[in-house]
Amino acid sequence: MQTRIIDGNAIARELRAGLIRRVAALAAMGVRPGLAVLQVGNHPASKIYVRNKMKACGEVGLYSEHIELPADADEWTLLERIRTLNRDSRIHGILVQLPLPTGLSAERVLDALAPAKDVDGFHPINMGLLAAGSPRFVPCTPLGVMKLIEHEEIGVQGRHAVVVGRSNIVGKPMALLLLQKGATVTICNSRTPDLGAMTSQADILVVAAGRPRLVTAGMVKPGAVVIDVGINRLADGKLAGDVDFQSMLGTASRITPVPGGVGPMTIAMLLENTVMSAERASASGGSS
Repeated sequence: MQTRIIDGNAIARELRAGLIRRVAALAAMGVRPGLAVLQVGNHPASKIYVRNKMKACGEVGLYSEHIELPADADEWTLLERIRTLNRDSRIHGILVQLPLPTGLSAERVLDALAPAKDVDGFHPINMGLLAAGSPRFVPCTPLGVMKLIEHEEIGVQGRHAVVVGRSNIVGKPMALLLLQKGATVTICNSRTPDLGAMTSQADILVVAAGRPRLVTAGMVKPGAVVIDVGINRLADGKLAGDVDFQSMLGTASRITPVPGGVGPMTIAMLLENTVMSAERASASGGSS
């Protein structure tokens, strides 16, 4: 079997081209979508992620603000900055870069976001709307995975989808999205007994466990679609996904690489959610 490698970079470029047209349409009405990214501390990986997000904003014409607070910033200071951004009409999307330094409550910080500007989709109200099947914002990585599946014309209805990972960021919303598209969904994690017995039943396998090369070809049904959400830095400095990519070639019908698979789609969906937020604000007369 020849395995098709899904090019997330190419698909993300197509989506960004569409966003540029939507940004131009908003500009004709005097609206420029704005994204604010709050970063606390100097976490090395976070710096790279934020830089990539800021660059992507510029490429599609979004206004962006990168707000940096020191690692020892107190929670009150962070919450005040969020409240200020909630009131700022130039800002249509607010993203708090995770993880936060020890001592800061991610739950309280995310609760402070205006749900209409929570373009990451992590506010409890937005998570509830997603669970109810009427989402305002869908978390960017699961949304990006669904866009990949749609682009590849992979049928979801009636298929068995297995999600490895139970986080609020990927695993849970991923399972909900697949369920809403008519899949039968099984949720596992890295501690699931005999994980391979579960993953080998999947027609569509999404792995987001944060464990490098956790899933090997012997754990996958021949012909399955494998979506690798993981990105791990190995001891030699190289990046690896949660799936053993090389062993999958010839077994999976389609697979996403790491890097260049889901990662570019996550950023594209952040831009998509911010533009959508600006469109909603414009349609409602400027209030998000």
